[in-house]
Amino acid sequence: MELRICKTICIGIALALATNIHAAVKELTADWTVELGAWVDSSPALGPDGTIYFGAFNGKLWALNPDGSKKWTFQAGSEIKSSPALAPDGTLYFGSRDRKLYAVGPDGKRRWEFKTGGWVDSSPALAKDGTIYFGSWDKNFYAFNPDGSKKWVYKAAGEITSSPAIGADCRIYFGSHDKKFYALDAKGNKQWEYETGGAIVSSPAINGDDCLYFTSVDGFFYALNFDGKLRWKLRTGGITESSPVIAGDGTIYVGVNSELWAINPDGKQKWPRGIDLLIDASPLALSDKTVCLVSRQGHLLDLDSERGMQWLYSNSGNGYASPAVSPSGKFYTLDKWHMFSAVSVGVPLAKSAWPRFRGNARNTGNINDREH
Repeated sequence: MELRICKTICIGIALALATNIHAAVKELTADWTVELGAWVDSSPALGPDGTIYFGAFNGKLWALNPDGSKKWTFQAGSEIKSSPALAPDGTLYFGSRDRKLYAVGPDGKRRWEFKTGGWVDSSPALAKDGTIYFGSWDKNFYAFNPDGSKKWVYKAAGEITSSPAIGADCRIYFGSHDKKFYALDAKGNKQWEYETGGAIVSSPAINGDDCLYFTSVDGFFYALNFDGKLRWKLRTGGITESSPVIAGDGTIYVGVNSELWAINPDGKQKWPRGIDLLIDASPLALSDKTVCLVSRQGHLLDLDSERGMQWLYSNSGNGYASPAVSPSGKFYTLDKWHMFSAVSVGVPLAKSAWPRFRGNARNTGNINDREH
């Protein structure tokens, strides 16, 4: 009964928002829905064959076929917040709150695991040579070879929940709770650090070979050059985990508390769009020049360049994870708290440098894997 009431209220909020902008907004329905038994904070990765991979808070890593049938599940020891990264050979890398990083093969069998000293909420990034990079609540940033051997460890002064991004120069970029943003080379040597006024809990977006973007809970949005020098910063007041994405025209989108912000490449705010619900998930920049956002209540809302709502998908999920989008424009998302659904939108991601969380469909966090 409580779930039904909550859903009714949330749908009412979403429809009221839609009514204020457009007289008619298309409301979408699910193609299929799967019961998970737990909610999802993990952003799905998509395989070349259409397989959907994601983690859940019951410790299961799921692999679903494109029709929603279960391919397999892998049981970790605790909750999975980390988003899986899919290597070219089909190996999946992800962290768990059992303090481990896992490597799982395309058959759902464990290949290896490594125990850290803290939760692994950071989503791994994958280098072209196969190196796996990730951070941990134990304040260490790790590099591992694909065979499970440790390559190096970099010690930060604070916990690392930010998911790393790899630039075209093979440098690795990430933030820490110690208020610093780091750039390391492929050997683990610090190239530079940039200090902010608060913890960095979101993840960076790399704008090709131009610059990189990230936020801090000090309430500022930052643009840095690749030498670590500040290009600009913008006061937002934001403290949520939403990470920036980049549209085809260079516009930057990010969740700022209960608003979606559009920011011009010169650092000026283009517009805000309030939805009265907190935004933790990263938005999605789409090929039709619209942007999709996910509210904390789980609703998917699509806005045009003038902030007008184009469509919505109403559910009562918790909305902490950004959906995956197939090349045909099918969205894969948490639904109704413990459900997972496919929704046909018909619009794929923008062909930009960083259109979604982790940059690309395989969640590699590597600018060299962008889909042109």
